[in-house]
Amino acid sequence: MNDTTGTTTGTPTATDTTVFDVVVIGAGIVGSAVARKLASYELSVALLDARDDVGDGTSKANTAILHTGFDATPGTLESRLVREGYHLLSDYAERTGIPVERTGAVLVAWTDEELGALPGLREKAERNGYDRTEIIDSAEVYRQLPHLGEGVLGGLTVPDESIVCTWTTNLALATDAVGRGVTLLLNRAVRSAEDLGGTTVLHTSSGDVNTRWVVNAAGLGADVVDRLFGHDRFTVTPRRGELVVYDKLARPLVSKIILPVPSSRGKGVLISPTVYGNVLLGPTAEDLVDRTDTGTSEKGLEFLMAKGERLMPDLLREEVTATYAGLRAASDHPDYLIEADPGRRYVLVGGIRSTGLTAGIAIAEYVADLARDAGLALVSREDLPEPPRMPNLGEAYPRPYQDAARIAADPAYGKVVCFCERVTAGEIRDAFRSPIPPVGLDGLRRRTRAMNGRCQGFYCGAEIGGLLERRGEIRDGGDESTGGHPRVPLEARR
Repeated sequence: MNDTTGTTTGTPTATDTTVFDVVVIGAGIVGSAVARKLASYELSVALLDARDDVGDGTSKANTAILHTGFDATPGTLESRLVREGYHLLSDYAERTGIPVERTGAVLVAWTDEELGALPGLREKAERNGYDRTEIIDSAEVYRQLPHLGEGVLGGLTVPDESIVCTWTTNLALATDAVGRGVTLLLNRAVRSAEDLGGTTVLHTSSGDVNTRWVVNAAGLGADVVDRLFGHDRFTVTPRRGELVVYDKLARPLVSKIILPVPSSRGKGVLISPTVYGNVLLGPTAEDLVDRTDTGTSEKGLEFLMAKGERLMPDLLREEVTATYAGLRAASDHPDYLIEADPGRRYVLVGGIRSTGLTAGIAIAEYVADLARDAGLALVSREDLPEPPRMPNLGEAYPRPYQDAARIAADPAYGKVVCFCERVTAGEIRDAFRSPIPPVGLDGLRRRTRAMNGRCQGFYCGAEIGGLLERRGEIRDGGDESTGGHPRVPLEARR
């Protein structure tokens, strides 16, 4: 084991001659979970990413659903790991403060074909080990979801489907990994891999990284990295999913996740509440060539508006807060592709679809076992620190601006900086002081919700941008350095 220093910047203290025991490529949810798990052993571990922040790829833009795995293909590795991951992430969320709401879900049938598919979906759920689904008639669907459009024929309830904060999930896992001694190497796009016999040199955009083992959790780039190790076993196609985010005033319309019934025409569009108090409509599913194209499109918006008018006309009368798009790593392989190459001391974690949010911690457990079987010596550590307690971004739990005792102890939590999301100067300061601080406005948004509300930064953007420019001063200074507006009682703003 080598003595290396954990770092949260793109310029680590580890030298070019440092040889890590394991380097994990990809600091999304899956890669961060794998690095965290491997750091529970007597190993030197580095977590490497091409971007300047963790969770800045596929992991940051999805429907943020914690899945039971009821609709996975029975007998697949994905089915097993999603089922296990549901419980592991639920427990981890309680320990770390990741916001989760147990809303439940209803698959809504609008056609005879969809209605006829419900018994088969219930049977599939039972084969996946989930036996709490129930087929309900149209009257019960409308009782539970009175704002649905006309024409519902029936539904299938999934009471344990939940919504979760994907941003906090990724950041918690990465922060936990760093707390366990993982070296975080950002701005390190892998260009090539050179096998020196016993060690591998990863030639990156910011210098070489030496390691004995490599875990490839590169998401959209996993197939490209896999080919650097001499394999050609799958191809990733970037699948763009566009979503519409509705204002918090729309939340009373949607108390549960409203799922489409998969049919011969595909999986369809869902409506879901979010832990931030908004409502999502989407996603689309468009296969692209460009692995960086996360722009929204007029065609996608028109498609979602037409779907929304059918599903819930009342929702379309509400204000739209934002639109965004994420890229999913669609694969030509029908299941998760997690395999070890003992000769190259290499593990592929590929073909991880959107269910990777739920399955991430279970995937990490599986990877550790696979690597052990392939020859990586794993000796458990006895000195693991407690996991981090993350800032709460969810509306279902008290936030700093609501906590009088916290404000009395630290007035920065009473200085509102972003009024749409009620983000305080204290939270901004805490983000700058965190083990993995943001380097840009998007990263700050994912850590605090600042600029994530109705005005999308129109009113607060300049002030928050100024705070970001002064982040070093704020990190090292006192409460007064954070500025912010005086606290305004909620009653005065209603």
